[in-house]
Amino acid sequence: MHAPRKQASQARSRATRSAILEAAARILETRGAAGLNTNAIAWRAGVSIGSLYQYFPNKEAILAELIREKRAQLLDWMHQAEAETRDAAPAQALRALVRAGLRHQFERPELALEVEYLEQRLELAPETAALAETMAKLILTALRRYRPDAGMAEARDCVAISKGLINAAALSGETGGPGLTARAERAVLGYLSYSEEKRADSRPASSSKP
Repeated sequence: MHAPRKQASQARSRATRSAILEAAARILETRGAAGLNTNAIAWRAGVSIGSLYQYFPNKEAILAELIREKRAQLLDWMHQAEAETRDAAPAQALRALVRAGLRHQFERPELALEVEYLEQRLELAPETAALAETMAKLILTALRRYRPDAGMAEARDCVAISKGLINAAALSGETGGPGLTARAERAVLGYLSYSEEKRADSRPASSSKP
């Protein structure tokens, strides 16, 4: 759904495509979705409307591709965080992944909020679900260093906890910073510690021989 009209294979085509997507991003940041149309995007990108339509059939396709690029960027940051902390303490590795999510939200906060709204309007639910699953699988590697018995359920919970806390903070006007970072880290690590305690409490007591 909302696929681009053609893929950019040559350097010049890639530059034009990138200019169109960045123009859409800047309009969303300054004027919101209400101020966005293909003519405004083409003007901001410095391309003709005909050139724009060579790459995208409508503004919805542009927005969907912008969302996909933002998601790919988040996954790149998460992969980078995971790679850079393979030899670090398990808790540090999890914190690095949480910080990747914070960076995604607050590096361009106005754009992130607009994208959050547009994801629902553009009916990208299958892609959103696939992204959450990919993130959970990526987190699971670091999670099992912290909790060897952790599974996909715990990984999905960690994704949901982080996303919910970060989104709520952004909607309330927070701009990131050390305080929010510390709260997000405590939420994830606290959940893991609590769930481990509950699991331990539910295990049957080992019988002792007389």
